[in-house]
Amino acid sequence: MDIALAIKAIIMGLVEGFTEFLPISSTGHLILAGELLNFTGVRETVFKIVIQLGAVLAVVWEYRERVTRLFAGLGSDPLQQRFARNVAVAFMPAAIAGVLFSATITELLFHPVPVAIALLVGGVIILWVEHRQRQRTTPPRVETVDDMTVLDALKVGFAQSFALIPGTSRSGSTIIGGMLFGLSRKAATEFSFFLAMPTMLGATVYSVVKEREALSMADFPLFGLGFVSAFLAAFLCVRWLLRYISSHDFTIFAWYRIVFGLLVLVTAHFGLVNWSE
Repeated sequence: MDIALAIKAIIMGLVEGFTEFLPISSTGHLILAGELLNFTGVRETVFKIVIQLGAVLAVVWEYRERVTRLFAGLGSDPLQQRFARNVAVAFMPAAIAGVLFSATITELLFHPVPVAIALLVGGVIILWVEHRQRQRTTPPRVETVDDMTVLDALKVGFAQSFALIPGTSRSGSTIIGGMLFGLSRKAATEFSFFLAMPTMLGATVYSVVKEREALSMADFPLFGLGFVSAFLAAFLCVRWLLRYISSHDFTIFAWYRIVFGLLVLVTAHFGLVNWSE
């Protein structure tokens, strides 16, 4: 592996880690970064999915005590059993939709311009939801993840399904969707973190098995660099985000999405950047 390729892998890992848990679409940013770095192809597509596990591992580490309690209590603790059931229920809609439609979505939408449009639309939706939240006169119906019902989890699961569209944002779909369905900002964000664990693991296994013929042991160092850099970036990002949401809303991310999406569309329209199709 040459130095240039190693640097690209590290950059892509950092992009994944810093964007995975923010409502700005990690997949969209990886597609755009991959185009700019000429980091495209079947192997590179699998790479972008596999390094998501590095970001998820950062969440597992941050919530290691809760994860330990969860597994220890699966056989006897009703609270942990209910939480595990909710995560499993929320995972199913996106898993089923991914198996059925991922190939079509990848072929039609994994390109810079569709990503830019999704960033714009998602930004407008976040602004609307935050405006709606400011008009509320009653507290959220669900204050913590332990207060969620199966129906709450199923609704968040359907919201996550929209994240199959690149540029939409998995975390954005689950967090903003959760807030729309009555979850507090903190509960929606934390449930999004936990829901990422089976979702990213499932996506990685599915992608590696599907494209196993295009991979080899020689790719291991490349994937390792991206995995580690994604873990480190996500670890910093998750800790920052938990502090941020304690006193801020997501409006800044909405405007970031809108400005970034417009920038991609303008540069594509005027040929300032050769966004390949």
